Amino acid sequence: MQVHKIDTFAGHRDCVYTLDAGASPTEIFSAGADGMVVRWQLDKPDLGSLLARIPASVYALAFDPERKQLWVGQNYDGIHIIDPVQKQEIRSAQITSAAIFDIKIFDDLAWVALSDGVLAVMDVAEFVVKKHLKVSDKSARSIAINPLSREVAVGYSDNGIRIFDADLLMLKRVIPAHTNSVFTVQYSPDGRFLLSAGRDAHLKIWDVVDQYSLQQDIAAHLFAINHLCYSPDGALFATCSMDKSIKVWDAATFRLLKVIDRARHAGHGTSVNKLLWSSYHQQLISASDDRLLSVWEITR
Repeated sequence: MQVHKIDTFAGHRDCVYTLDAGASPTEIFSAGADGMVVRWQLDKPDLGSLLARIPASVYALAFDPERKQLWVGQNYDGIHIIDPVQKQEIRSAQITSAAIFDIKIFDDLAWVALSDGVLAVMDVAEFVVKKHLKVSDKSARSIAINPLSREVAVGYSDNGIRIFDADLLMLKRVIPAHTNSVFTVQYSPDGRFLLSAGRDAHLKIWDVVDQYSLQQDIAAHLFAINHLCYSPDGALFATCSMDKSIKVWDAATFRLLKVIDRARHAGHGTSVNKLLWSSYHQQLISASDDRLLSVWEITR
């Protein structure tokens, strides 16, 4: 496996916390502690454009591909919808005074993970909260959706994962998953596995078909694992950590294939917070506390 650093996007003035893909394979969005919401073009790396300046940290972005609108989770001030083309806010809703850690859109519903433990489910078209799901007093940190089983997995700061029914909007299962906060959950593209990781630096693989039985427990990083994502073809997945590294894994065997760090690949100098694996030339984008986005080309 070969790793090449293609580019670095600079412009944020503080830690970058979140990324999402846009309407085309070359379009991505970023946001973070500086409140700046920025659009980038992977084929035109010098043309970053500021979409909005939010007066608070942003941990969560979600692009709605059907309506071509960007959902922004503004901490302590609810949800804001931005038209990326017009660069203007379309609507906003003060759904919470808590921090917003994650947003996922599925089947005309937006699932929003909040720091007060609430999972808010919003009707996208009506832009109203349809249901509040409160199953923990600790923060809801991360959301993953399995369109095959029609389940929603949510990782919490009480070390557990909850599985919800995407249609009935009800709790189905509680998994006592980790020894500390669960920062990231992700279903495999075929829907068979749920991967989870967090502050305990362990990567865990759960068999969805076998009632979420634990298949593997891997001591994957030195410090907290902040995020993980799959490659577009589903053959690989990557994890990123507070230990400043990105690791690339074989999705079939869960074997470590590559470590991307500062010493070997001129990687990030501080915590790597978020990953996005684009279908554009299979480029992997990473966001860090060092205020930078790095673009990686990974070939096998």
